[in-house]
Amino acid sequence: MIEPRPCRGDSLERMQDSFHTEHTPIVSGAWRRTARGAGLLTEDGSVAASIFAEMSALAARTGAINLGQGFPDEDGPAEVLEAARQAISDGMNQYPPGRGQPTLLDAIARHQQRFYGLTLDPGSEILVTAGATEALAATILALIEPGDEVVTFEPFYDAYGGLIGLGGGIHRTVPLRAPDFQPDLDALRTAVTDRTRLIIVNDPHNPTGAVFPRETLELIVQLAHQHDALIVTDEVYEHLTFGVPHIPIATLPGAWERTVTISSGGKTFSLTGWKVGWLSAPAAIVTAILAVKQFLTFVNAAPFQPAIAVGLDLPDSYFSGSAAEMKGKRDVLATGLRAAGFAISVPQGSYFIVADATPLGFTDGADFCRRLPELAGVVAVPIAAFCSPAHRAEYAPLVRFAYCKKVGLLERASAQLAALSRR
Repeated sequence: MIEPRPCRGDSLERMQDSFHTEHTPIVSGAWRRTARGAGLLTEDGSVAASIFAEMSALAARTGAINLGQGFPDEDGPAEVLEAARQAISDGMNQYPPGRGQPTLLDAIARHQQRFYGLTLDPGSEILVTAGATEALAATILALIEPGDEVVTFEPFYDAYGGLIGLGGGIHRTVPLRAPDFQPDLDALRTAVTDRTRLIIVNDPHNPTGAVFPRETLELIVQLAHQHDALIVTDEVYEHLTFGVPHIPIATLPGAWERTVTISSGGKTFSLTGWKVGWLSAPAAIVTAILAVKQFLTFVNAAPFQPAIAVGLDLPDSYFSGSAAEMKGKRDVLATGLRAAGFAISVPQGSYFIVADATPLGFTDGADFCRRLPELAGVVAVPIAAFCSPAHRAEYAPLVRFAYCKKVGLLERASAQLAALSRR
């Protein structure tokens, strides 16, 4: 089991310290549910920094190559960057409309029609958010009541657990197991019950890189109807699949009226710091989510919104080329990991590849990741960090590497990882 360690300088550590000073009373509130849901509440009731913060700090301290966090080291398309500069020069620096700038709302609607055949009303069925994470937060907080059950696949993007906890929900999971990380459909049927309010589907999946087939998605729709649940899809890697199609659940028969589709420009355009995301759903659901979202960030990223609109209107060659380039990076790192002695699961999408450290003599991925900078000058993160405490042992030997980096850096990381095979 991972024991998260506080990371010096991390905001969570500062928050933890503030709870235990001589002059500050112990703070109560929803933060405990949030931290517990995210796996960051320690036995003594304090908050620990996440393993992601710890690993990034370790990379900075040791000078190791950071393949732990999923952000690119190259900027996005030149025309998108120039559009942002132009928007700033044109004075587009004040609050945009609450639902998003019409330019971006229209571009999202065109994108959904162009790629998936979905016809959306830009004024009522789309909402711009501060990245996909705010879209998830506003959606979960708007649509669940305390005690409602929320089903996700496990391992799961760490924000899910924290947000479900913040909303007072009960988190149920369906395991994804190596090497293909596809769910057992009988386990999915068991997990979804009349107590289920939301089914959250991350496809393509982080951290495993799995892409779910149509059969799985159709069962999710069937179960949502059977148990009167809503579906929330996190599709931020929608344009980064390799040899398999991305199928938005909202395109399936009977799905649109009960599905919230979430995506963002960060992963598609290598602009993760801009934090421009969006969601689409039937108008009544969007209105309910907006009632919460307006009290989170209110609005965001005024000059970046028209720039992302430019990106969404780029020709098909950009999107196919971006996926082909990312597949090439995946293959570079996969070759290096195999040569180092790892057993790997080849991802069908996303930024990430999962490697099993067992052949190298390690059964504790967290310990392995903490030693990896010394052993090979590389940083990764343990898959158990994406799991609930009850299931961490099952995933203990697995680690996640990010390949959304320059090819030269991946080649250098691969060469350094080769030292593991000579131990």
